[in-house]
Amino acid sequence: MKNLNKVAEITLIFWLMKIIATTLGETLGDFLSMTLNLGYAVGIGITATFFLTVLLIQLYSKRYIPVFYWLVIIATTTLGTEISDFMDRSLNFGYTLGSIILFACLLTTLFLWHKKFKSLSVFPIFEREKEILYWIAILFSNSLGTAFGDYLSDVVGMSYLNGALVTASIILIVVLLHYFTKINQIVLFWIAFIFTRPFGATFGDFLTKPITKGGLDLGTLNASIVSIILISILIFVSHKRLNTKTA
Repeated sequence: MKNLNKVAEITLIFWLMKIIATTLGETLGDFLSMTLNLGYAVGIGITATFFLTVLLIQLYSKRYIPVFYWLVIIATTTLGTEISDFMDRSLNFGYTLGSIILFACLLTTLFLWHKKFKSLSVFPIFEREKEILYWIAILFSNSLGTAFGDYLSDVVGMSYLNGALVTASIILIVVLLHYFTKINQIVLFWIAFIFTRPFGATFGDFLTKPITKGGLDLGTLNASIVSIILISILIFVSHKRLNTKTA
């Protein structure tokens, strides 16, 4: 069955890559919409085109190929940033309502997934319909994470660093629950997956925002380049590890 698998196995390197990918999604999305001043609607158009392109490549691949898989993850985080910002700022939904809507969309997707397959297991996945639901759930969870990260900073009033520390603490609690309790592992996975997004979002803001607003003022382009280099190294490592397993 693993030979038919299309998605990444949930390991420590998976979570590290997910955090870097979400940070990249935040900084790259902001680079398109704000630094280049393209606006959120144009940003959605660009990132949606990229998402659909790499998603089709992933869906028609016969097996798990790390570079294709992680390109889709990066695409969902970038598109998720644009969707969240468009809802919150262009449509004036605000961070609270935007978060509620995205959370409802995620729950609906997971409900349909469970109703169809009687499980929300995320590994292995090889059925086309399940993989589509998997990517829809990931897109909504990443959009939700962006909205929640902005909610912490703009509504609650936390600094970007404090917001990152709060979400990191939640992730740490989930890790402890994973190792020391018998709570359903799939439930814990989705909680951790959702909260790695606001962690990446708030950490991305911490890297890019002005010092006067509690950031490091690296700029969206520089922060994106650093994230691209880091995740490229980890994708290379993933390919090496996969080749070793299948050799």
